[in-house]
Amino acid sequence: MAAAHLDFEKPIAELEAKLQELEQLSAANKFDVTEGIEALRKKIDIMERDVYGSLTSWQRVQLARHPNRPYTLDYIERLCTDFLEFHGDRRFADDAAIVGGFAKIDGKPVMVIGTQKGRNTKDNVMRNFGCPHPEGYRKALRLMQVAEMAKVPIVTFIDTPGAFPGIASEERHIGEAIAVNLREMFSLTVPILCIVIGEGGSGGALAIGVGNKVMIMENAYYSVITPEGCAAILWNDRAFSARAAEALRLTAKDLLELKLVDGVIPEPLGGAHKDYDGAAAEIKKVILAELAEMEKMSAEELVNQRYERFRKIEFFMEKKAQEESGSCQTNA
Repeated sequence: MAAAHLDFEKPIAELEAKLQELEQLSAANKFDVTEGIEALRKKIDIMERDVYGSLTSWQRVQLARHPNRPYTLDYIERLCTDFLEFHGDRRFADDAAIVGGFAKIDGKPVMVIGTQKGRNTKDNVMRNFGCPHPEGYRKALRLMQVAEMAKVPIVTFIDTPGAFPGIASEERHIGEAIAVNLREMFSLTVPILCIVIGEGGSGGALAIGVGNKVMIMENAYYSVITPEGCAAILWNDRAFSARAAEALRLTAKDLLELKLVDGVIPEPLGGAHKDYDGAAAEIKKVILAELAEMEKMSAEELVNQRYERFRKIEFFMEKKAQEESGSCQTNA
């Protein structure tokens, strides 16, 4: 996988390149530069902790969209065994932007469903850049209903900028597909665990996000609109995206404070794209722990708990944002 660096990561990348050069020079000429290598490694470590420990909201959005960030299938590969992928919504087509099927995590049967992006142009076209069509959400619902019949818990991975907004999507009733998913997920009697692993955009994310627990990774975001979309609406200029990201309070830390998520899953230093296995290990801990707790609940308790969780979400108004934009309200 080709290396990709965000603007704020470039100073670290430059030091890493120097370290690699020094290591290669040492190996090729048999020079003993151990002290220099160790000093450079310490400098990189300090810089990483400084940079990644003080990220802005916009920088976390950029990390959530990092081209090398692990996607749903990357996690399924590391978390699951016996993955049996299901295809199609039995109405129109198979939407590759949604993947899912039966799997086992530590021998435990689950139904895993998630949004999937592509790594290159060809894959992104096939996956529609992770923006599902109506048939994608109908496929997800079909899989959830199969899980209900099989009495196995559901785990969803959310990573989408939003549902596809094109004409074809509207013709096949994208709004209705999302609304039906919301209604039906509230009535399922099996445990549902939702994890935001990257982008959590609008109703496109919420359509597979009605869970008994909703968790979010440290550098993911969850928002009613993208920062660019918010900036275009409030200031008629996407150049204000960073400002919009701050006003939206869309980071994991903000969402936990607002009680919109139930927990934050830590990532390896620098982000999940730095260590796929490490990120997957943290997710696995959470999945096993949360499902173990949910399995103690009856079907009626699961349904009621899920309902009450979303009923408790409140309305907030940001006074500062309101003063700056004229009439900015954050509906959380």
